[in-house]
Amino acid sequence: MTAGLPTARHRIPHHHVRRGVALALTTVLATGGAAVAAAAAPSDASPIAPREAAYGFFVDAYSGNTAANMTVESNPAIGVLAGMLDLWQPRATWDTGVKLDADVLDANIARNVQIAADRTEAESIYAYLIDRRNQSYSAIDGLGENAAAFRAAMQAGTTIPDEVPADASTVVYNDLGNANGQWADTTAPLGSLVRLVNTVRGDFTTSNNAKNFYSYPRPFRWVDDSVLIPSLLPRRSPDSQAATDGGFPSGHTNAAFMASLALADAVPSDYSSLVENAAAMGHSRIVAGFHSSLDVISGRMLGTALAAAVLNNPASADVRTQAHADTDAFVATLGDQAPEFASQAEYEARAAAYEQGIVEGFAPIGDTTVPAVVPKGAEVLLETRLPYLDADQRRWVLQSTALPSGYPVMDDVEGWGRLNLFAAANGFGAFDTDVAVTMSAEAGGFSAADTWRNDIAGSGSLTLSGTGVLTLAGANSYTGGTYVDGGNLVAESATALGGGDVTVSDGELAETSTSPLHVAGDLALTSEAGLRLTLEVPAADPAPAADIAAAAVDASGALAVDGAASLGGTLTVDGAADLPVGTEVPLVSFAASTGTFSDVVVPGLPADRVAELRYAADGVTLAIVAAAVEPTPTAEPSASPTQAPTQAPTQQPTSTATASAGAVATDPAAADPADPTTAAASGSLASTGASGMPALLLSALVALGLGSALLTARRRRSQAAPTTPSS
Repeated sequence: MTAGLPTARHRIPHHHVRRGVALALTTVLATGGAAVAAAAAPSDASPIAPREAAYGFFVDAYSGNTAANMTVESNPAIGVLAGMLDLWQPRATWDTGVKLDADVLDANIARNVQIAADRTEAESIYAYLIDRRNQSYSAIDGLGENAAAFRAAMQAGTTIPDEVPADASTVVYNDLGNANGQWADTTAPLGSLVRLVNTVRGDFTTSNNAKNFYSYPRPFRWVDDSVLIPSLLPRRSPDSQAATDGGFPSGHTNAAFMASLALADAVPSDYSSLVENAAAMGHSRIVAGFHSSLDVISGRMLGTALAAAVLNNPASADVRTQAHADTDAFVATLGDQAPEFASQAEYEARAAAYEQGIVEGFAPIGDTTVPAVVPKGAEVLLETRLPYLDADQRRWVLQSTALPSGYPVMDDVEGWGRLNLFAAANGFGAFDTDVAVTMSAEAGGFSAADTWRNDIAGSGSLTLSGTGVLTLAGANSYTGGTYVDGGNLVAESATALGGGDVTVSDGELAETSTSPLHVAGDLALTSEAGLRLTLEVPAADPAPAADIAAAAVDASGALAVDGAASLGGTLTVDGAADLPVGTEVPLVSFAASTGTFSDVVVPGLPADRVAELRYAADGVTLAIVAAAVEPTPTAEPSASPTQAPTQAPTQQPTSTATASAGAVATDPAAADPADPTTAAASGSLASTGASGMPALLLSALVALGLGSALLTARRRRSQAAPTTPSS
């Protein structure tokens, strides 16, 4: 691929980045244009019930997409795009159609003019390559860093070079594919994946019937050839062929989404990048000047519906199964794969760019509050990406991540136009019903570990069971509560757990957020539960030596519980291994509590230190104390009066990284001052101010100049106030 062109992984498509708000110049305002009429209410009250269109259900009727069927009622490829009839009325010839909504249609073409004026050389090169190469070949770009390996295993090829030929403005170069004249070989090592793509792009998937029905002219026929990139001028068909050369819908975009969704079915680890690349391919058709925004939107809708229809077809089952197995084996040979998103911030940026991109500059022209409808069979599009969810749960994902209503053309009866597959591939957008998920470490893949990155709203609850890992990374507000009955639930954001109670009866709740994890209700941890909290300690920023009891620290710690906390099970604290002896840091805050943790574990804690938990009415803190030592026996002194006295016994530290939470004494009077073990555990350094032998020894060392500086651990975003030097 030409240097400087977009690749699907680890980037936001350049055309999305560059344009942004500037597209408002040609945006259709909500005050203009005709509103799309609301479809009839579904017969089933469930929000995820499918709604039948005039042609039936697309996934059942798609074989009706033939030239013999040229009505909205008989051809689903025409019927799914019937929203165009609110804007444009086709007539007997291509040049006699009538604008029913001039505001929308004029803005549609004005955007072509603006994009042509703004396009860069890199965008023009990319648009040329997408126009000239087989769409299935270009869809492989969505596999990012593995695209070259997949092309080799599929024996995919093209005769269109990365550099635009110097004479491209006068000569049409057609893609002749690989050495066998194909875009890829079905006999290749990964030939089953080639067959899957070919199957999805097979019978009844053309866009030509819809083009001929709507007969909506291409942009250069509305304006002039200035909207075309010069390298594609020879591709302009003469007006004498305009009757069979309509622009609506975009055939390249239709093909891009079909090929990309076929690849995503077999390579779900790159799902978001593949649909992102498909959208970039579609947008390039506007840059090229061959299609308008409405053409590209409709191409996405048609390609998505056709992909779902073919994948649902029982005749596709065998090729899907073989492609999945072969692709899984191939991916295993590639070694560890980088995740699609390096951070939550990257996901949010790319998700926003994708949503902005697929509406192609339009604002809603109708009611934006109509609930989304989920097309029959659309859940198959997430089957391999969210394999641990059942079909209805995947439909809830599609419903909760759908685009708003009211956009031109996109409010089709079944709901294909509002699907946002980039967002849906990354989990729920709302819990509108209680969600129970079972993850399986043994199953591998996304069933073993997955991350939901959307902001989850709704009144439902989440229950996790099994043995796998589910990470919540969004700013969540669901109110039904969170329940961990098995597996590991990782809270990557401070509000990952929403607004309800949290109960861990088995498995582990882990916190990895950069600010204290918030539990809006009560927290219940049973004796079988695990809680894992993370601290971050400055590498080299020692505070002056001071009384730990007087150290100013963030009272919220790593976990803040608004309600009551019922404590139990094992507490693991990451990031505390380097805390010096004498450090005490807050971990958990709450309004009230019962119970204690049975164990506290600090991975990597040196053998000369022990972790202790200290309980107060409003929270739990972690203290690092010196490990108890045993005196080394010495030989009995000789009876001879001339023999020199023996040296004092040496001490050897004991090694431990785990301490029982019950070993922390809360009553200093119960400790035996003559016993160094009980003195160390007596809580003498706690904020109660009780004194004991360790504090006296520490004061003596400080007075002699032998004490080390004491470090107050701090959370990532909550810095503790510096302590003052001991006077």
